[in-house]
Amino acid sequence: MGWLDGKTAWITGAGSGIGKAVLAAYLQEGAKGIVAFDRDVTRLNDLRHEFGDAVNPCPGDVRDAADNRRAVDMAIEAFGGLDIFVGNAGVRDGRHLLSDLTDEELDAGFDEVMSVNVKGYFIGAKAAQDALAQRKGSIVLTLSTSSFYIGGGSIYIASKHAALGLMRALAHEFAPDIRVNGVAPGGTPTQFSNADSLNSGKAAQGGRSGGPASNILRHQLEADDHAAAYVLLASDQSRVMTGAVIQSDGGRGVMPPQPQV
Repeated sequence: MGWLDGKTAWITGAGSGIGKAVLAAYLQEGAKGIVAFDRDVTRLNDLRHEFGDAVNPCPGDVRDAADNRRAVDMAIEAFGGLDIFVGNAGVRDGRHLLSDLTDEELDAGFDEVMSVNVKGYFIGAKAAQDALAQRKGSIVLTLSTSSFYIGGGSIYIASKHAALGLMRALAHEFAPDIRVNGVAPGGTPTQFSNADSLNSGKAAQGGRSGGPASNILRHQLEADDHAAAYVLLASDQSRVMTGAVIQSDGGRGVMPPQPQV
């Protein structure tokens, strides 16, 4: 018996990193089927090859309402309904400081990061709402240590603080039919990409983040380290949890302040 026996899920950003780790953990815990949503078709095809018919690839853009509705329709058609929506797709801002951005970069970068990291969660939650309510399902949103602390560039931090507020607002709005919770991973090396509009210049950092020195456990966080939190929040074991965040960050919140240099 798995914690997610018979449940179905839709995961955005499922092609790599934390999204892929969550997908693998859900299947291991007995999930009947998963709609894997990603803009990278090659990654989706690789998922289908690796995990088989339990994964239905759905290429799309989280900013597009029609793409989101198509993913929900796919879950209903293939698996009979939808129990879990994991909003996970996101982009970084290249750790750019506000003072380093030109007016043009600020305009384009703000729109892109906020649209993917925040609006994408809005659109996904709205698309999934009716199907999840029918099954008394749940939403799990990928937040970040940057939802609580300073880490990354100012646009990214603002987007993750906004995502935390959205999670709490939806937990209130969707109760009692749908539970809404979040996971806030610490810095984890993945293929998490920078926004296209901010992916140039010496401040852009690529996709790797954190290290053992960035958390009090001195543990190199990996995508698999966070997956159990997503399993718990999607399962009936957390049936009295909503509006909650699991901070999967190696104890970032109890670290002493770092000296400014």
